[in-house]
Amino acid sequence: MDTLSYKTVSANKATRTKEWVMVDAEGQSLGRLASRVAFLLRGKHKPNFTPHVDCGDNVIVINAQAINLTGKKWDAKEYIRHTGYPGGQRSLTALELFNKNPERLVEKAVKGMLPKNKLGAELFRNLKVYVGSEHDHEAQKPKTVKLNDIK
Repeated sequence: MDTLSYKTVSANKATRTKEWVMVDAEGQSLGRLASRVAFLLRGKHKPNFTPHVDCGDNVIVINAQAINLTGKKWDAKEYIRHTGYPGGQRSLTALELFNKNPERLVEKAVKGMLPKNKLGAELFRNLKVYVGSEHDHEAQKPKTVKLNDIK
């Protein structure tokens, strides 16, 4: 029996294959969009997925202003931060954050679904979110992906 055929192969920076992928957020629900984008960023759709390596794709999200939130989440969902000073807790509702900066709503949702460590920070840098259908990455020739096809 040949034992060499049973070796586990792990991806590393030299053997990974990163692509540019474009996702259209128009009409998508925020949580479903974020989970599928996190899936692409992490690289879980690839056969050589390795949990401790950035083997995912670079993802461009366009039309961030056209996402949906179901139910009363526009008013009930709160984003809390702290200034670092006593009594410095600040909060914004989803609608206030959306009116201020629509990209941030998608970025926060995706970031919450990535690992909370150095790898998660590295993966988050591979995400680009844009309001409207124009983006700065035409030179990378991004491949358009339909979110409903991602499992």
